[in-house]
Parts: sequence; structure tokens; C-alpha cells
Amino acid sequence: MKNVRKYGNAPFTVAAIHGGPGASGEMEPVAKELSRHQGTLEPLQTSATIKGQIRELSCIIKNHGDPPLTLIGHSWGAWLTMLYAVQHSSDAKKIILIGSGPFEEKYVPQIMETRLNRLNDEEKIQIRALVKALNNPYGKHKDKLFTQLGKAFVHTDSYMPSHHNETKMTFQYKIFQPVWKEADDLRRSGKLVELGAQLQCPVVAIHGDYDPHPFEGVEKPLSKIVKDFTFILLKNCGHYPWIEKNAKEQFYKILYREV
Repeated sequence: MKNVRKYGNAPFTVAAIHGGPGASGEMEPVAKELSRHQGTLEPLQTSATIKGQIRELSCIIKNHGDPPLTLIGHSWGAWLTMLYAVQHSSDAKKIILIGSGPFEEKYVPQIMETRLNRLNDEEKIQIRALVKALNNPYGKHKDKLFTQLGKAFVHTDSYMPSHHNETKMTFQYKIFQPVWKEADDLRRSGKLVELGAQLQCPVVAIHGDYDPHPFEGVEKPLSKIVKDFTFILLKNCGHYPWIEKNAKEQFYKILYREV
């Protein structure tokens, strides 16, 4: 399949699932590192619906993996991993949520507020202009604009990144816009938390203390609804632990232990 990359040798017992939605390729460094010890899949989501992405992931896992797998999801991929594990519990040995978005609406305003506070006036103007252009239904070149916004957020969301080892991503707005609308509706309605309460496998959440996505929005809701839940907060770490100079080593130690 064109939408899956394989690292290491069979059996493939781990899957590293990217976020965005539409940030294809961001989990490549993580998948490569983990493949030193066990076969790892890197699914590349191409569907523009949540249902389609779950179906796509199921096809990849069943055709290329050796279920049950340890599923590792980053950002939006953390939610996708959780939604998948609810529907396909026999495929999920454990799920690991990295830099997950908050599960309750009340934490959402903090994200952009934190990002903007880390920018100078000129950068703030640029961010607002990009967001406005992306929200224009008649706008063009949205993949290019989305890429610019994504790169800007890598800057605001990172504490001390190793730029020479920065993750390469392909940003696809045509996937992001419809999938994120569905996902945001799930959170706003409270359905996201309700679904999380149905998880049967162990859940580990890893979060950076510098991540603009407030860790309380992950730790507090999930600790109340998930029976087997572990939360790990990394110091001096942003949204992408694998590129952080101060946290990368500890991050991978935790992953090796948990998978």
C-alpha cells in the first residue's frame, strides 16, 4: 500500500500515527528509531473523514501488522488512535498519546493565546494573515499556506529544537479542514470524552510542559475515565519531543519501556 511505510523487520507490532490532520510524514523519525528493536509501521492518512481514516488504519494494521499492536499517536493522531482503539479493541495492545490536543473545549483558547505570546508583533500579524487566508472559502494555494502555518507552529510549539534533525512533513489542507471540523465537533459536544471512557486497553499520555496544548486538558479528563492510565510530563519539552535537545533522550527511553 502507498499509504504505509515499514521500518525494521516483521512482525510489525508498533504503529506510529501522525497528526495534523494532514501532517503526513511527521512520525518518520519516531518510527525509524523504534524499528531498531521491533518492526514499526508508519501509516499515512489520506482520507478526508474520520470514519475514512479509521477504516484506512484498520486496513493497514490488518494487512501489514501483527495485532494487537502498540499504537502511538501524535497530536491529532492521538485522538485518531483513541477512536480506533474504541472501535477495534482487539487490535490495540496499548495506546500511547504524544502531545495530544485537550479533550475538553474549555482548554482550547489557551492554545492560540500561548502561541501568540511567544511571537513578536510582526510574527503575530503573519500568523493572523495566514489563518484568515485559510478560512477564506475562495482562497487558493491553501496547501502552501497551510505549510507556512505548520512551520510557524513548529517554531512556537518547540522549546529547544535540534533544527538539523527537524521532522519533514507534508501538509495537506484538503485533509485537515474536513477532518478537523469533525474532530472539533466531537470535542465541543462532549462525545470525545464519552468515547474515551470506552477504552479497554492501557493508555499512556506523554506531554511536554512547553507544549501550548495544555497538559491539564489531557491529564484531568483521561485520569477520570480511563481505568489503566499513565500520564508523563516531560520538562523543557514542546509539542514534538523527538526534536527537543533536552527531552529527546528521555522521550525515547519512555517509549522503549512502554512499547
